Amino acid sequence: MTSEVRRLPTGFGRLWTAQTVSSLGDGVSHAALPLLALTLTRDPMALAVVAAAGTLPWLLFGVLGGALVDRWDRRRTMWVTDVARGALLATAGAAAALDVLNIPLLAAVSFLLGLGGLFFDTAATAYLPDLLGRDPALLERANSRLRGSQTAASGFAGPPAGSVLLALGRAVPLLADAVSFALCALLVRSLPAAPRPVPQAGESLLRQARAGASYVFRDQLLLGLALRPAVGNVAFLAVETVLALFAHDRLGVDGLGFGLLLTAEATGGLLGAGIASFLGRRLGTGTALTCTALVEGLAILGLAAAPNPYAAGLALAVCGAGMGATMVLGPSLRQTIVPAHLMGRVASTSRMLAMCAAPFGAFLGGWLASSYDVRTPLYAAAGLLLAMTAVTATMTSNRRVEAALRAAAPAGDPDPAESRHTVEARAV
Repeated sequence: MTSEVRRLPTGFGRLWTAQTVSSLGDGVSHAALPLLALTLTRDPMALAVVAAAGTLPWLLFGVLGGALVDRWDRRRTMWVTDVARGALLATAGAAAALDVLNIPLLAAVSFLLGLGGLFFDTAATAYLPDLLGRDPALLERANSRLRGSQTAASGFAGPPAGSVLLALGRAVPLLADAVSFALCALLVRSLPAAPRPVPQAGESLLRQARAGASYVFRDQLLLGLALRPAVGNVAFLAVETVLALFAHDRLGVDGLGFGLLLTAEATGGLLGAGIASFLGRRLGTGTALTCTALVEGLAILGLAAAPNPYAAGLALAVCGAGMGATMVLGPSLRQTIVPAHLMGRVASTSRMLAMCAAPFGAFLGGWLASSYDVRTPLYAAAGLLLAMTAVTATMTSNRRVEAALRAAAPAGDPDPAESRHTVEARAV
């Protein structure tokens, strides 16, 4: 069996750089927006409105947004969206500098940024397979790099940078994020053009949206890939809701120690993203996805039983590694097997399911901690993750994955289920 060396196209380097810059800006805003809201009010409900506003676009327009992306030029959608987000943040920065920023305006900014994220993320997910020729191995390599740089930029560098910039002035982090969007738009604008999706004649937008959602729910493999993040979000939000309290009351850590626990999880995420392709090659994508789900569940179980901060940090790092690998393998497989004209709708439907599940996890974690004990949400989350592993194992098995890859391969192409094991990586 001969091995073939494949090279990521030069356009991917620009997309990678653009999304890394944008992720750094997202990390800045992620830290700065709540702190900025805190300078305007101490009302918990007002703070919650600002936080929730950013998630509403996915809940309200997720599937319709995917249908629109499947009608529009995806590269243009990305750079126009980033120009709009940059202008929005520049306006908000001007309002902060003029001391006219208020909670309703900040909530509106959060909502519109979320709406822009819906269009950009969906378009980027749909554009990447076109850029890489829907090659499974290249998609795994590309998603591994994207996931790793996004975690580093938005998880490590962005939040502390946002806090530092806010100390320089309320407008500074907003203007810095506006610059990041402008740079991202310039880079995306220079990317190669991709074939524009051809809409089905005579079909309404709502009907196309329903067709995209039905495509996910009627396909066992795609449904399994969508259930993983949806059920996972319920579990992880239940943990996240009480994690700070658990760390303080049960592990005896202070604010710095809690930050180190989160850093351990992010470090594990980087490791998982880096080894995802290796796991896929050695185990098969289906088995690798089952193993990462099992690892996540056992890691949260270990976190619940952790006797000290060191054991908790190790458990979070292991959980982060499982999540990082999953976030590379799952999207890469979806991008390979979904037809190009449905990619936007399938991606947005899957993301919407995950976003809708998150509030249930937060409520579950708070209720269990209030009614029982602060460890109870962690044990419940572990049980939920392990149950999900059992349910989705057959839905995302190697047999289903290989059958889907064969069905997606163009006539005359080598079997992608075989080629993914023979393609050897080389740096851009």
